[in-house]
Amino acid sequence: MKTTIDFPDELFQRAKLAAVHRKTTLKKLVLQGLEYITSHEMPDPLEERKKRGKKLLELMSRIQITEPIGKFDRDEIYDRHKGKWE
Repeated sequence: MKTTIDFPDELFQRAKLAAVHRKTTLKKLVLQGLEYITSHEMPDPLEERKKRGKKLLELMSRIQITEPIGKFDRDEIYDRHKGKWE
């Protein structure tokens, strides 16, 4: 089946270059991309967000802070993130 697709100029140029680098045609490149997208199940963004939220809530429920931590400046936060605190 034939169809016409209007690509943004920049995307079209990048796609043509990608096809040349892969030593294939633009048609084959587009078909490969569509085949990949349609054969792989795409996760539902809302369900993924709910899973991440549930996991975050579970992790937060495990935190047991018995004393106030206090205020940190930017360098202290960076050091703590990088594991320099003990």
